[in-house]
Amino acid sequence: MLRPALVLMLALAGPGAAQDLGAADTARLGHLVEQDCGSCHGLTRKGGLGTPLTPEALAGQDRDTLATIILDGMPGTAMPPWRPIMTEAEAYWIADYLLETGK
Repeated sequence: MLRPALVLMLALAGPGAAQDLGAADTARLGHLVEQDCGSCHGLTRKGGLGTPLTPEALAGQDRDTLATIILDGMPGTAMPPWRPIMTEAEAYWIADYLLETGK
């Protein structure tokens, strides 16, 4: 379930954000974060093969940086580029989701 603050943030995010994403897309992306990202970053986002995605670990990061990492990966690490199978709007949604929800 999306938090009302996240829905508002996504609605106000502007071009390239979530306005092109429907409810089915956001549900799919939320599941992707929990399962696909969680397979490396931990199901509780406290780390594993990948770094933690907790509020403390993301402190000081902005959505543009996170979206770029999601899209282009991190060379020299296990973080793959998702650009071949994900749009920029989807990457920004995930970045906003991580910054808003944390765990």
